[in-house]
Amino acid sequence: MITPGFGIYIHWPFCLSKCPYCDFNSHAAQAMDHGRWRAALLAELNHFADETVGRTPTSIFFGGGTPSLMAPETVGALVAAVKSRWVSAPELEVTLEANPTSVEADRFRAFRDAGINRLSLGVQALDADSLAFLGRRHSVDEALAALKLAQATFPRVSFDLIYSRPGQTETHWRAELARALDLAGEHLSLYQLTVEDGTAFAPAQARGDFVLPGEDEAAAQFEATQEMCGKAGLPAYEISNHARPGAECRHNLTYWTGGEWLGIGPGAHGRFGGEALAQIRSPGPWLAQVERNGHATETRHRLAPAERRSELVLMGLRLRTGLDPALLAEVRPALDPSGLARMIEDGFLVEDSQGLRTTPAGRLVLNAVLGKLLA
Repeated sequence: MITPGFGIYIHWPFCLSKCPYCDFNSHAAQAMDHGRWRAALLAELNHFADETVGRTPTSIFFGGGTPSLMAPETVGALVAAVKSRWVSAPELEVTLEANPTSVEADRFRAFRDAGINRLSLGVQALDADSLAFLGRRHSVDEALAALKLAQATFPRVSFDLIYSRPGQTETHWRAELARALDLAGEHLSLYQLTVEDGTAFAPAQARGDFVLPGEDEAAAQFEATQEMCGKAGLPAYEISNHARPGAECRHNLTYWTGGEWLGIGPGAHGRFGGEALAQIRSPGPWLAQVERNGHATETRHRLAPAERRSELVLMGLRLRTGLDPALLAEVRPALDPSGLARMIEDGFLVEDSQGLRTTPAGRLVLNAVLGKLLA
């Protein structure tokens, strides 16, 4: 049984450019007042520290955007503030997302000194044409150099790849993944490319500028991913995340196991004390509101029991281990009995003394399984 933690997510909304597949709250910006942003992030963090006295932070996660564009002094100040306002867990995981451009790689040592002990590197592809298609600003050589430096600088390193790209076949993906596994240390995040509304890819796909692999091809690449990573000692512990045993991302496990977390920064979401919170999404209004009030909470409401149960199901079944017996007992009222029975009978779910979890076939069609369970 995984014990849910208490995480602190800090959102840095700025990038050098917006990637065409990205639907996160990120904004292209070349310059900003780092001192002003540092003060605002610290103010919001301190505001919520007053509301969460007695919690024990197990992780801090700097996400974005491109958090490696933050001043290392800002990262250091925020990590120090967490350690001064709460009594942190002995092995506090502190993750920073980074892009592998040479300029940012040169700053890795400063981020380590600021308290980062886990780096997540956005490699995304290992060939030049795919990097260009995905709108990435780095080359393959820059990515490899940044990964090598990261692994020499930080105790824990992960990197991301996106597969099921236009024109990519299972054979091509197997070759790329084999190279990635040779480079990987303890953790890999491997995401199947999807086109989301509001991204630059959405109208491009509608125009016919590119075509994604069909369902059968995408499924073959997903199954190849599970097979190869498992054989390499990095089995999937979540739909898109693979790790050596003990090297799972503790912060994300907090989300997936029903833990509590704070969300600091523009558009960040939080869950604590039975409530769901969301911060103002737009960077300018968020900054102004924090400077006036010490925080920029846009919405806040108490989670209804049904809402809480649905979230636990949606998040928990992403994990290979699924819902443990205690969580399963909590969410049982949210499950459609006939849908559950059908999913078990059809081989998509298993329920036993360890709880409820998906089978390999169920993980391949997780969204459809969830639709039957929560119907």
